[in-house]
Amino acid sequence: MKTVLSIEQRNAVLSRMAVLLEQERANLKAVNQQDLNNYSGDDLAMEKRLLVDDSKIDGMILSLQQLASQDDPIGQVRFNFTHDNGLKISNKTAAFGTILIIYESRPDVTVEAGGIAFKSGNKILLKGGKESLLSNQKIVSLWHQALTDSDVATSWVEYLNYDRTETQAFLEKPAQKVDLIVPRGGENLINFVKKHATCPVIVSGRGNNFVYVNSEADLDQAMAIIINGKTSNISVCNALDKVLIDTNLPNWEIFAKQLVTELQLRHVTVLGDALVSTATQVPCIENDLIWYEEFLDYKIVIGATNSDQEAIEKINKYCGGHSASIITKDEAIAQQFMDNVDTAAVYHNASTRFTDGGQLGLGGELAISTDKLHQRGPIGLQHLVTNKWYIYGDGQIR
Repeated sequence: MKTVLSIEQRNAVLSRMAVLLEQERANLKAVNQQDLNNYSGDDLAMEKRLLVDDSKIDGMILSLQQLASQDDPIGQVRFNFTHDNGLKISNKTAAFGTILIIYESRPDVTVEAGGIAFKSGNKILLKGGKESLLSNQKIVSLWHQALTDSDVATSWVEYLNYDRTETQAFLEKPAQKVDLIVPRGGENLINFVKKHATCPVIVSGRGNNFVYVNSEADLDQAMAIIINGKTSNISVCNALDKVLIDTNLPNWEIFAKQLVTELQLRHVTVLGDALVSTATQVPCIENDLIWYEEFLDYKIVIGATNSDQEAIEKINKYCGGHSASIITKDEAIAQQFMDNVDTAAVYHNASTRFTDGGQLGLGGELAISTDKLHQRGPIGLQHLVTNKWYIYGDGQIR
């Protein structure tokens, strides 16, 4: 197998894959229905991620078309230097080699994350969850057809149908070369991969995102942003789980009551800290450990705070390092908040639901990293590369 495919070959495969998904739309939905019928769990977020409907297929097709139209991330010159002795030195982006993506439930990852990794010049190993096996196998068969139709070896995309024991064994001692692992899923999956992997792992972290309603907030904006962050899609890592309300906000208790009412109308279970519970009559949290939790459910915790600094400290202590937003009309306070909150994405007067490669202009994402190495936040095409030094000489010795 060639170690590098030309950009024309990669684009041809991606474009062909988009056509095949459209052609096989009905069959893919039928296969996915079998996975849904087989899924006996009661995890609402998992079931939502498992579903493949027309809108999800539209998204897969669009992501492939966008990928095919984007510039080649490989071979981009990052640095040029001519040595005193005449050596011409440059540093260029390079493919990792082989990327293993381990994920739960979401068949669209088989297309979108696989596509980004493939466009970046990498061989792809896919290990999906057992609940989406039939859907994933169907999509991988389309990958293989797209590769074959484009005169590219099917070994560029490989599906690992492993159980947990086999996966652990592969992580600890891979049967083939693996240069990078990207786990996509909940904390249990991420911790499992980090514990057993023997090669680099990009942690696509949990959410547990916060909104802070400052004393200078526009309350209509605050309400809309919180409702959107919590209820527009509970199954994603950029969903909202925690709200902090500044007690210096005039009549903060009235706003808290209105917020609780609006959330409960949308079937969200609301819990409060001692102050919010007293003000709104929602159940009080049992202890502070709940502030660490990511819910992926119709559930939210609302707390009160008496200063911007206290809000920043609380977010930095409990959040998942993903996203946090401040609602305020005071730009100086907003900037102070954004500079001091330690999350991959910080927002002023906007929903955390925008932490997404497509929404942030990357054209899609492989994952959203809460690590600070090697890339933080959404990992797009241009980030899924390593680098390589090219040195051209004429007999120089040192």
